[in-house]
Amino acid sequence: MTVPAEDMPTAKEPAAGGNKKRVLVVDDFDDAREMYAEYLEFVGFEVDTARNGVEAVEKASEGEPDIILMDLSLPVMDGWEATRRIKQDSRTRDIPVMALTGHVLAGNAEHARDAGADEFVAKPCLPQDLENKIRNMLKPSKGKVRGG
Repeated sequence: MTVPAEDMPTAKEPAAGGNKKRVLVVDDFDDAREMYAEYLEFVGFEVDTARNGVEAVEKASEGEPDIILMDLSLPVMDGWEATRRIKQDSRTRDIPVMALTGHVLAGNAEHARDAGADEFVAKPCLPQDLENKIRNMLKPSKGKVRGG
């Protein structure tokens, strides 16, 4: 899904200090992954992507993202297990993880938090809403201070 240029908001300033915040978008559905990645780049984030849980775990430790958007229904390794591994690794445990899923069932939000997710979002989610949630999660008072 592409968003017409005239419907895109004006680009926002990068985070304080001029540093672009890094977002890792993990989704096996190409259209969703690309739509979120393009939108987040447009509004000032640096974006990396992964198609499955194994790639997500690797890119979390190699790319040092500031936040991870994790689809829970992934091939190879699902988002539940990928989140657990990210949160168990001393190098990546402080990276906030926002769990995204189209399967909104009773108990899924609690299960996602038990796996280590910091936030739970039902898909479909408008890119602007996702951006607002990301910016709120990245506020210094909300998360832990990370080096970098």
